[in-house]
Amino acid sequence: MDRLSVKGLALGFAVPWALCILAGGWMSPGWASGFVHVFATVYPGYGSGFVGGIVGGIEAFFDAAIAGAIVALVYNWSANCEPKRRSRR
Repeated sequence: MDRLSVKGLALGFAVPWALCILAGGWMSPGWASGFVHVFATVYPGYGSGFVGGIVGGIEAFFDAAIAGAIVALVYNWSANCEPKRRSRR
């Protein structure tokens, strides 16, 4: 099996999630106020407005990067744990 790039998957998780959190913080006075309220409990300092969106985006970037790296590491580890096949003689 092919191995996953740990850095690649970490960035693949981190960038979109950070952009979603950032956009939610910036659009919060309108439709995203519930979204910001929920994720403010996860990311301290996250809130509506410019600075709150930046703070939440940075925290979300690192949070998702760690999650992506863990997923890649677990996948790579499990891909190497294939059962050994018995050879026929």
